[in-house]
Amino acid sequence: MGTEEIKRDIDTSNWLLEVDYDKWVALPVSGPRPSARYKHAAAVVDEKLYITGGSRNGRYLSDVQVFDLRSLTWSNLKMKVEQTPDKPEDSGSQEIITAISDHSMIKWGSKLLLLGGHSRKTTDAMIVRFIDLETHACGVLNTSGQAPVARGGHSVTLVGSKLILFGGEDRSRKLLNDVHILDLETMTWVAVEATRTAPAPRFDHTAAVHSEHYLFIFGGCSHSIFFNDLHVLDLQTMEWSQPQVQGDLVTPRAGHAGITIDEMWYIVGGGDNNNGCLETVVLNMSKLARSKLTTLQERHPLASEGLSACPALINGEKYLVAFGGYNGKYNNEVFVMRLKPRDSSRPKIYQSAAAAAAAASVTAAYALAKSEKLDFPQIDLDFKGVENNHSEQDVMVEIDAIKEEKKVLQLSIEEVRSENSRLQEKIDEVNSTHAELSKELHSVQGQLVTERSRCFKLEAQIAELQKMLESLQSIENEVQILRRQKSALEQEMELNSAAQREGSGVWRWIAGGN
Repeated sequence: MGTEEIKRDIDTSNWLLEVDYDKWVALPVSGPRPSARYKHAAAVVDEKLYITGGSRNGRYLSDVQVFDLRSLTWSNLKMKVEQTPDKPEDSGSQEIITAISDHSMIKWGSKLLLLGGHSRKTTDAMIVRFIDLETHACGVLNTSGQAPVARGGHSVTLVGSKLILFGGEDRSRKLLNDVHILDLETMTWVAVEATRTAPAPRFDHTAAVHSEHYLFIFGGCSHSIFFNDLHVLDLQTMEWSQPQVQGDLVTPRAGHAGITIDEMWYIVGGGDNNNGCLETVVLNMSKLARSKLTTLQERHPLASEGLSACPALINGEKYLVAFGGYNGKYNNEVFVMRLKPRDSSRPKIYQSAAAAAAAASVTAAYALAKSEKLDFPQIDLDFKGVENNHSEQDVMVEIDAIKEEKKVLQLSIEEVRSENSRLQEKIDEVNSTHAELSKELHSVQGQLVTERSRCFKLEAQIAELQKMLESLQSIENEVQILRRQKSALEQEMELNSAAQREGSGVWRWIAGGN
């Protein structure tokens, strides 16, 4: 599976009809586009995509861009500072929106709330900014309580009237894994003391809330490690857990986008500084089952870090809308995915994999017994909601439903067996490779033994040569001594010879004179 791009010459008013289910499509854009960027924040309100801030080439951005999903046109939202006693009307020189990156944005009423982020203007505590979509006024909201330290790359999730903040990286690059809650009705911060093992400190992760009861944390990174783990915080007991997830494995990633629609959590993009993640993943938060929805081509703009993705409802249909990101170059295209309607009538299950398997086994056994018309002792027919006073027709309908469930379970079993077979093939292949590598290792070890033996022999020969050199040096010294002795002896002999010659001459002279 891949992506498709809508032709540029289509009628933009009917683009919705051009989009296939569960495929990313690049939308045509009329007129100019905003600057390409990443680590911005995004939200869809009334069929319009709002983009705030972000980063490009190390520069923080401060603009607010709006993309109309009907006309497929971009516009720049002109903001004005909310007038307060400490901000008179003649203060036109002040900055409207602070240039900011790696922040979070949440829709609350008629406002967009911007929390945290990195900017040139440093602060000690988390700042909550706002954009009023009705008046286009912007400003900073006053908060009280235990405000978290300023940070970027954190996650912010809306639960009822409360925002749950987790993790991030502060301005000194310290990694965080703390939890804070902001009550939007009182604008009061509270620090949460959660128990059990918390996720490792991280930033650029994603978060989602299921049934207003569980906070999910996925992925992100430290300064050296990229994560693909899933952690769950029970918002009633404030206990962390790390449940087992069934289905497809996903690669470690950071800078990805997460979108929740009903009980489904869609994960888009992200990367590990070397490669972008090509697959769009969907996690059923009720069943803790994960699967790959679609896979992109290499170097696709959505296989990026720091992109945004939002849910959108258009003509009663659900869409994902993605923008921006960086994968070697900055992106400013808009992509949409039309989501295939999914059956949400099945009961939600949030339990361990073992409990789910046990429940499935009981259901399968009951369905098998009913389908084969085996006799059971008289029992209370509360199972699956069937009561003793139900009619024969209701019972038959329930039996048919159980038979269908049996078929589904059998298909699931076949899929598991097929997956097991594939895994066994991979195991056999790995074992074969391991055997070959073992043989090669033994061969190399034999060669090493031979080389060691040669080294020992060479070392012995070197030692003998060194001894010979030492003895040669001693012999050379003795030769030098003998040479000096010989030279002295020769000189002495010459002197004696000369003396004898002189003596014999004198005696001859004396003898001749007589």
